[in-house]
Order: sequence, then structure tokens, then C-alpha cells
Amino acid sequence: MSTTADPLAALASLPGVADSVDSVRKAVDRVYGHRVMRRRSNEITSEAALRGARGSAALSGADWALEEVRRRTDFGVEGEARAVGAALRLTAEAGQLLSVWRQSPLRVLARLHLVAAGGTRPDETVGRPRLAGEPVEEPLVRLAVPSASEVAGRLEGLAGLLLAGTEAPALVTAAVVHGELLALRPFGSCNGLVARAAERIVLVGSGLDPKSICPAEVGHAELGAEAYLAALDGYASGTPEGVGAWIAHCGRAVELGVRESTAVCEALQRGAA
Repeated sequence: MSTTADPLAALASLPGVADSVDSVRKAVDRVYGHRVMRRRSNEITSEAALRGARGSAALSGADWALEEVRRRTDFGVEGEARAVGAALRLTAEAGQLLSVWRQSPLRVLARLHLVAAGGTRPDETVGRPRLAGEPVEEPLVRLAVPSASEVAGRLEGLAGLLLAGTEAPALVTAAVVHGELLALRPFGSCNGLVARAAERIVLVGSGLDPKSICPAEVGHAELGAEAYLAALDGYASGTPEGVGAWIAHCGRAVELGVRESTAVCEALQRGAA
């Protein structure tokens, strides 16, 4: 009965998931309890946004040094620069879409794609799921590309689950949103960037990371593209072990994001940043 009523919550009982959820919760609590957070949380949030965008761009083929991302102002010259610019725009936009997400996740996804791909693709393909016969530019992901009709059905199903509400831990919901979008690749481009931005929205909007200081994108990049893709393969397999391993992978990414922000807190405390 509970599986039918709340499929996302049922995933919390998969092997290893409860431990991941507990570990993430403790890590997040520790960084929120850091003394620097009491008076300089805005600085931590800004730095986490920058580092998260850098990490997301790295997984989309633009692995720039943090200081290069910080220094640059022109992001429209070549492919890598456009990817970094898109990641930065998405990170800034995500925080503005929390209330809309609760009412219409699909509208938010369309907006995220518009922000990411605006100016880089024909206007008619931006901000909407792809139609039958339209190509997908997402070279990192090696899974077979689902048909447009399958994409439409699964997006509606995902939105329905989110709108119905769930007792699932935030990590579980965020991982499913991320994995589903990455596996589906619903847009003609920028799907990885959009999927990781959506994961951030869930983590923030759920209350797990309300100040957006735990950038999972940092962890995903640090764990590396091969581990990312292997975990995604597990999610796409639909097996309990594969889905559980993907959720645990996302949990580890959040913990590494926490570690990054903890280091920023320590640097600020020492007066070194």
C-alpha cells in the first residue's frame, strides 16, 4: 500500500539508502552549525553557488579552474565558455524558482532550459521538451536516448509524484529528479546542467539545505565523470541495487559539497578568504 501511495518514500528502504540519508543529514547539520555561518552565511552561499556552477560545467565538458570562472566576464565566445556561463546562470536562477517548483515542476524545467540554452539553439527548440525526430546534444551520457513520447509520459509521471507530495527524504527525491532528467534527456541540449540545477532546487526547497550552501555539483565533479555515468547506468537499470547505488552516489556528492563549504568557512574564520 505505501509503495503505491508514495513510490519515492519506498526508495528510502533500498539497500544503503538509509545510511546515506543519515550521513548527509549529519554532514549538513555540521556545516550549518559552523560559527562562521551565524554571521557570514551570505558569503558562504555565494561561494557555494560559484563552486557548484564550476562543478556542473566541468561535467558538461568545461573543466575550468575556479579562479578562471571567478575572473571571466565573457561567456559567449566558445563552447566551453558557453557551458560555464549557462551553469552560472542556472545557479542564479534556481533560487528564484522554488515557489514555482512546488506548483509546476515542468514549468520550472522549461525555464531552466531556456536560461541554459538561450541564444545557443534555434528558438523553437528552447524551453520545451524535444519532439519526435529532434536530435539531442548530450555526448557525456551514453544511455540510449528515449523517444519523445516516452519522455513526455515519464516527465508527466515525475511531476505527478512531486505534486502529490512525498515523505521521502530530500536526498532520495533530489536523486530521482536528477537521475530521471539525465536518463531522459528531455531537451535538445543542456540536459546535464538542467538536471543538476533541478537537484539543487529539491535540496534547497525541501529544507535540507535552505541557504544553498551544500553544492552537490562540486561533489559530482570531484567523484568524476566515469563514476557519475556508472551510477547513472545503475539508476537507469531500474534494479533496487542500481537505484540505491545512484542515491548513495548523490549522497556522497552532497557530502563533498558540504566539505567544500566547510573549507570556505574555515578560510573565512582564519581571514584567508
